[in-house]
Amino acid sequence: MPAISHTPPPTPPLAAVETVDTSFLETLMGYNARRASLTIVEHFMRRMAVYELRIVDFSVLSLISRNPGITSRQLCGTLGVLPPNLVAIIGALEKRELIERLPHPSDRRATGLHLSPAGQALVAQAEVTAAELEEEATARLTATERKTLMRLLQKIYR
Repeated sequence: MPAISHTPPPTPPLAAVETVDTSFLETLMGYNARRASLTIVEHFMRRMAVYELRIVDFSVLSLISRNPGITSRQLCGTLGVLPPNLVAIIGALEKRELIERLPHPSDRRATGLHLSPAGQALVAQAEVTAAELEEEATARLTATERKTLMRLLQKIYR
C-alpha cells in the first residue's frame, strides 16, 4: 500500500494590504463614537493649549462657572471622575488661582467651589473657543444634523 502524503497545500504568497477593511468596525456604535471623539479631542487640545486646559479642566471650570458653590462630590457625580483624581484637578486649578473654596452655606463639612475673577475671564474666553472648535470639528454636518446627533448621543448616556 503506497504511503499517503500529507503535505499541506502551498500557501499563497504574502500580499501587502492596500486598503484597510473597516466595514465591521464601522457597524459598531462605540467605534464610530470613539473615532468622532478623537477628531474633536484633537481640535480641542490644539485650540485649548493657549489656556493650558485639558478637557477635564475645562469641564470642571465650566461647571463651576454655571454652578457657583458646587461641591467636589457634585462634580465627581456629574463628570464621572473619581474623588482622588478630582482632588488633584481642583488643587491644580486652585494653584493657578482660577478657583477658590468658600464655606458651603448649608453643610459645614463641605466647601463650595467658585471661580476667581481670573477664572471667570479664562472660562469666558475658553467657552467661546470651545464653541468655535466644535463648529470646526463638525463642519461637515448641518445645524440640524448637529442637533440631532447631540440629542441621540445624550439618549445613550442619560
